[in-house]
Amino acid sequence: MHSKHLLYSVLMLFYSFAFTQEAPSNPFSLKWDNGFELKSQDDQFALKFGGSLMIDHAYFFQDDTFTENFGPLISESITEIRRARLFFAGSIYENTNFKIDVDFAGDKVRLKDVYIGINNIPVIGNLRIGHLKEPVRLSTLTSGKYTTLMVPAQNAWIDKTRNNGILLFNDFLNKRISAQVGTFQNADNNGYILSGRFTGLALRDMEKNHLLHLGLSYSYRNPKRKEYQFSTNSGLNLDSKNINIEPLSDIEDINLINFESAYIYGPFSFQGEYLKATINSNTSRFNFSNYYGEMSYFITGESKNYKGSYEGFGLIKPKKNFGGRNKGAGAWEIALRYSSTDLNDKTILGGKQSDFGLGLNWYLNPVTRLMLNHVWVNTENNGNASILQGRIQIEF
Repeated sequence: MHSKHLLYSVLMLFYSFAFTQEAPSNPFSLKWDNGFELKSQDDQFALKFGGSLMIDHAYFFQDDTFTENFGPLISESITEIRRARLFFAGSIYENTNFKIDVDFAGDKVRLKDVYIGINNIPVIGNLRIGHLKEPVRLSTLTSGKYTTLMVPAQNAWIDKTRNNGILLFNDFLNKRISAQVGTFQNADNNGYILSGRFTGLALRDMEKNHLLHLGLSYSYRNPKRKEYQFSTNSGLNLDSKNINIEPLSDIEDINLINFESAYIYGPFSFQGEYLKATINSNTSRFNFSNYYGEMSYFITGESKNYKGSYEGFGLIKPKKNFGGRNKGAGAWEIALRYSSTDLNDKTILGGKQSDFGLGLNWYLNPVTRLMLNHVWVNTENNGNASILQGRIQIEF
């Protein structure tokens, strides 16, 4: 509760400051650029603040075999406030930046991106320290506001996305090649992590919206408690976990290696990844994996917005917003994805699961989107289920 009052007070302070600076002598200007931005005339200081809200609703269906193995449905439908975020981000003297991103969904306060960064360091490039995303998977580096389907692929559930740590990153050859490396601390002081990622743009033609992104990442994880546990759901945040690895003990280390690709050609896009997790214990080695392929097509002619290696994909701007002065139709996108996870190896029988998702997205304007997904789930030898789900989201 105190955190909510604090963020509310800070937000009101910035609003008050901005709107009292209307005199000609004011060195700051306030503008809307898919979020409020306060900027000094000499570009030495900038502050952007806003937030996002997502509301999800889903219907669940499952066959008798699925019910026998995982139990009956607790509820056939459910509604959730998926995201309720406020953020502040800014730059100071053109060489320092920061971000505070807090989520209030689920009656809990969770820190997301909270860091301080330094730019343009010779040779190194950029430095960030705080709570931030590890450079491992393209699916998790893309903000949840811009995923093609309502949730990222199942590889996002293999270990945490964010941790406290230090990240170094830089771009080379006019951003054709990018590299990130960082050291992080596992949650609750549970050991340390070393993660690195290298990506390149094999094709880049901005005029034709033609791009091919390829990447490789590796993460070494040394848990202090010598335990490891993993589970994944059916492609929906509201859903329960259907396949899982019970806590393994005497773990020496965990190794994640991930191959990624993304292709854009006009309104068409493809994204795919293969992740392998190797867990070494005192007595054995276990291998688990996930792969997925995802395609989308903009019926109205827009293209995916590739922001960069570490940022992934970003905001979509319709050619004509829905209604308003242009009386347009907004942007319409159809998408499909196939994903498969294998958590069986040797004596570990965590299960195998595949899902096929079909999506329809309607971008009314750059900050408002309606999503409709239908996901069909198959758990090997344990039955089938499906989920019909929808979302309305807005940024401000």
